[in-house]
Amino acid sequence: MSAAGDASVSHARRASLAEVVDVAVAVLIRAQDGRVLLARRPRGKVYAGYWEFPGGKVESGESAVAALAREIREELGVDVGEAHPWITRVFEYPHARVRLHFFRVRSWLGSVIAREHDALAWQDVASVDVEPMLPANAPVLRALGLPAEYAITQAGPLGEELFIERLRQRLADGLALVQVREPAYAPQRMESFARRVVAIACPEGARVLVNGDAALAARVGAQGVHLTARQVAAMERRPDLPLVGASCHDAQELRAAERLGVDFAVLGPVHPTPTHPERAAMGWPAFERLARDAAIPVYALGGVAPGERHQAWVCGAHGIAMIRGSWRPA
Repeated sequence: MSAAGDASVSHARRASLAEVVDVAVAVLIRAQDGRVLLARRPRGKVYAGYWEFPGGKVESGESAVAALAREIREELGVDVGEAHPWITRVFEYPHARVRLHFFRVRSWLGSVIAREHDALAWQDVASVDVEPMLPANAPVLRALGLPAEYAITQAGPLGEELFIERLRQRLADGLALVQVREPAYAPQRMESFARRVVAIACPEGARVLVNGDAALAARVGAQGVHLTARQVAAMERRPDLPLVGASCHDAQELRAAERLGVDFAVLGPVHPTPTHPERAAMGWPAFERLARDAAIPVYALGGVAPGERHQAWVCGAHGIAMIRGSWRPA
């Protein structure tokens, strides 16, 4: 077939692709080591031999969470316990256009067995060694590699040396994602401080982003940049860095961040916060409505305390982003 023929789709085909099939998908996370469950599609099914996250079609009149419980019982022989809504991604396969409602499942009753797949494998998201994977799952695995806490520096108010001491303590406890943001610092001091954070955090396995300045991030050896909502709206392409985050405050800004292809967003403020007193707090119900259909992981930001991580998960957040909360003494 010619290139033009390859590109053409019949009217009937376009109509079928326009009909989105809703699918509930489970990311089972094993408590003892954080590994996730992948399952291999059996012979006779579309994409036979490919690995996927288990799940299935949402039936008419059924909620996504109800479909999740039913499908996981049918496919794996377990009853879902704690399941949190996470991300929703639309993917167009040759045979169908699907809307994948991903849930992170942290507990279940029973022993996992392969009832409908021909193999199961618990995998470390940082080093998946089964293949081939269904195409829709590559960005999902990258997203799963993001930690539950996103810490934003507070060197100005704390004093730089005290902050560095607390940074070292948090890194020793497993902190893995840090944004360098010091609005009161002049450019030269900001660069010096960013280099210092990178030099301390990266050898400990943490990733560092610099607020608002992709060139500075590249210059100091940071892994990425965190964009303001205004920057996202003005950009036509994603910065050429491994990790890109974005600040969002409403649905329009979330959609813009998704279109740009950022890796995650922070959304807020959830509670009143002294860093942005001009912004009204949205509260958890509004946060949940906005995060529900996000295609990228969303961190809850704005006056959020470490003890609210579970509340954030229940409301669809990937985790929590904090300034003060990340650096309080243990």
